[in-house]
Amino acid sequence: MSVRLAHGIGDPPSYEPVAAVVALGANLGARAETLAAAVDELRLLPLTTDVRVSAPIETVAVTLTGEDADAPRYLNAVALLQTRLAPATLLRELHRIEADHGRVRREKWGDRTLDLDLIAYGDARIDEPHLTVPHPRAHEREFVLAPWHDVDPDAEIPGRGRVDALLAALREGAS
Repeated sequence: MSVRLAHGIGDPPSYEPVAAVVALGANLGARAETLAAAVDELRLLPLTTDVRVSAPIETVAVTLTGEDADAPRYLNAVALLQTRLAPATLLRELHRIEADHGRVRREKWGDRTLDLDLIAYGDARIDEPHLTVPHPRAHEREFVLAPWHDVDPDAEIPGRGRVDALLAALREGAS
């Protein structure tokens, strides 16, 4: 893929890699195998290198109405990667990987075979109809913060602060 295509029509090309954060989750099917396959596919993305992934954690499903202890439990992880793909192109690739693993978008926050969310893209702040980074709820989600902290203890969410401090505040609020 050419650098120009990777950045999309009209987007200025960047020759320097950007650190991106991708949250992975699955609560249907062979969860661990699906997450491992998704990480392998992240490693194969064009213009993308240095993919590092946290250990997976198991969490209760979160729905529009809150936690659902009766729903299948999730396996969650976070991948850090260096990429020259434009944010919208990276998001498109994440949606393609989800679809390749049987993801069907029927309901918001429903059960899924694979969920890949673009959490952060360097220091960028993007608020477009189909792309918001940093992810607007990442700072509220232990299933994002804990694995992210596992793989990068010095991480920060642009505009929100350090992941370790956000995680500690979230855990204090839960007790």
